[in-house]
Amino acid sequence: MANPSLSLDTSVLLRLLIAQPIDQFRAATQFLQEQKKLHATLHVSDLVLAESYFALHSYYRLSKADSLLTLARFTQHSGVTPTPYAATILSLPNLATANPGFVDRLIHGSSHSAGHTLATFEKSAAKLPSTLLLKPSSSSA
Repeated sequence: MANPSLSLDTSVLLRLLIAQPIDQFRAATQFLQEQKKLHATLHVSDLVLAESYFALHSYYRLSKADSLLTLARFTQHSGVTPTPYAATILSLPNLATANPGFVDRLIHGSSHSAGHTLATFEKSAAKLPSTLLLKPSSSSA
């Protein structure tokens, strides 16, 4: 029988990161430990990482740098597997001040890994591979 493969929701990831409320933190921690014993593969999606980043920064008031460091450390040491592109992005130096930023890079990574070209108006994204920068059309009215 194959080992189970599970994905964590944002609500579970945040409890593991912030340890609040304590009863949900304990349940999430116990779940993680049990799944490791079963040799389960635990995943965290780019969307969950993006939501968690915004929650840490906006709701829990961590700086961008601390929010990203928290996510990076979790993905490196928890046994939970991010997408390969997210792992690469989270390891970039100065990610908190990078342009394009974390979430824009996740969007690009998802597009790129699917073999797509990303169409965007974001000028900073134009430096990423497989990106098509759209320019606003001028109105002749």
